[in-house]
Amino acid sequence: MIGALAWSSVDRVAQQAVQFIIGIVLARLLEPADYGLMGIVMIFAALSYVLVESGYSSALVRTQGLTSQHTNTVFYTNLGISALLYLVVFFFAPLIGEFFADQRLVLLTRVTFLAVIFNALYLVPYALAGKEMDYQTITKVNLFATVCSGATGIVMAFNGFGVWALAIQQIGYHFFRMTGFYFWTSWRPKLQFSLQTLKGYTHFSTHMLGSSLLNVIFNKLYTTVFGKIYSQTDVGYYNQADKMSEMVLFTFQAILSTTYNLFARIQDQSERIRRIFRLTIKLSSLVTIPVLMVLIVAAEPVFFTLFGSKWMDSVPYFQWICAAHLWSTIYIINGHALNSVGKSHISFRVELFKRALTLITLALGLYWNHLHPEYTVNQEIVVILMGFTFSCTAAWLLSMLCIRRHFDIHCTEQLHDLLPGVALGVLVSAGCYGIGLCCENLYLRCIAELASAVLLYLGGLRLISPSSWFRVINYLREKRIRKTQSIR
Repeated sequence: MIGALAWSSVDRVAQQAVQFIIGIVLARLLEPADYGLMGIVMIFAALSYVLVESGYSSALVRTQGLTSQHTNTVFYTNLGISALLYLVVFFFAPLIGEFFADQRLVLLTRVTFLAVIFNALYLVPYALAGKEMDYQTITKVNLFATVCSGATGIVMAFNGFGVWALAIQQIGYHFFRMTGFYFWTSWRPKLQFSLQTLKGYTHFSTHMLGSSLLNVIFNKLYTTVFGKIYSQTDVGYYNQADKMSEMVLFTFQAILSTTYNLFARIQDQSERIRRIFRLTIKLSSLVTIPVLMVLIVAAEPVFFTLFGSKWMDSVPYFQWICAAHLWSTIYIINGHALNSVGKSHISFRVELFKRALTLITLALGLYWNHLHPEYTVNQEIVVILMGFTFSCTAAWLLSMLCIRRHFDIHCTEQLHDLLPGVALGVLVSAGCYGIGLCCENLYLRCIAELASAVLLYLGGLRLISPSSWFRVINYLREKRIRKTQSIR
C-alpha cells in the first residue's frame, strides 16, 4: 500500500506541479472570459468522460480471474459509447451555443469533444495498470501527457489563439495519454466481445456510473447556473477558483484512488480492511486538512503573486470551495471502502443525498440573493458557495454513519483518527494568519506565509502525531537502505 501511495503521490505531485506552472503562464496570457467560455464546454465534456467509462473500469479492477474477454468487452463498449456521444454532441452543438447565447461554442464544442474518443481508447490499459498497482507506469504516462499538451497550449496562447489554446490543450492531454499507455503497457485490443460479460458488470457499474454522473453534473451545476445568469468574465473568475481548488483536491483524490484498488484486493478480509481504512484516514487527514486550511488563509497573496491583480475576484470563491472540500478526501475514502466490497448502491444513495441537498441550498441561495438586490455578483456567488459547503459537510457525516453500519467502525473512531489532522491544520493556519498580519506587501506575505506553513507543519507533525512522523521517517530510511544494497 505504501509503495502504491508513494508512486501515486509522485505522479500527482509532479503532474500537478507541471500543470500549476502551465496554468500560471496561461492565466497571464489569456483573459477570464476565455476560461469562462471553455468552462461551459467542459460541462459537457466532463459529463461525457463519465458516460464513456460507465463504471466498467472499476468493475474490471474488482474482477477475479480477469481474462481478455472481460477487457475487450469493456474496451469496445467504451469506444462505442464515445462514438455515439460525439455524434450527439456534434449535431446538438448549435443548441449549446443558443442556450448560452454565444455561437463560438458550436465549433469549440465539436472540436474539443474529439478528446472523448481518445479517452475511450486508453481506459482499459489504465484500469489494468491500476489493478496491478503499477503506478510507476501511470506516472510516466501522466507526466508525458501533461508536459506535451501544456507546451502545445502555451505555444498557441503566445500566438494569440485565445480560448483555442485551452481547447487544444484538453484534446492533446487525452491524445498523448492514449499514446503513452499503448507505448508503456503491453495490452492490445482483440476482436472479442461478450454480451454476457457486459450484463454481469451492469449491476455494479450502474451504481458507480450513477454516483459519477451525479458528481460531475453537480460539480458543473454552478458553472451552468452562473453561465446563464452572469457574464463570461464572472464565470471565468469562478472557474479559475474552481480549477485551482480542483488541482489540489484532484491530487489528493488521485493519490487516494489507490485505496480502492487495495480494498478491492482484500475485500474478503474484513479485519484487515478496518485496520488499513483507519490508518488511511489518519494519514490522509494529516496532509489534506492542513493544506486546505493554509490555502484558505493564504488565498489572497497566492492569487496575487501567481496570476496578478486581474484575478483577485476569484479569491473568495476559492476560499469557500476549499472550505467545502475540507472533508472531501475522507468522504472519498469512505466511498472507496463501500464500493470495494460491492456496496456501490450505498455510496450512490449517499451521493443522491448530497446532490439533493446541493439543489436545495442552491435554490435557497438564489432566493436569498433575490431578496437582496443590493448584493454584488461577488457576494451573490459567495452566498451560493456557502450552501455548497454545508451540503458537502452533511454528506461526509452521512457517509460516516454508513461506514459504521457496514464496517463496524464507529463515528467516534473516525473522528478520533481525524483529530490530529484538524489540530495540525488549526496550528499551521493560525500561524500563517499571524505572520500575514505583519506583512502588507502581498508578494512578501505570500513567501512568509507559505514558508512559515512548511516549518510549522513539520514541527507540528512531530509534536501532534509522532507515530506518523516516525512511520514516514522509517519508511524513507528503509527505502534508502534497500537502494544502497541494490547498488552494491
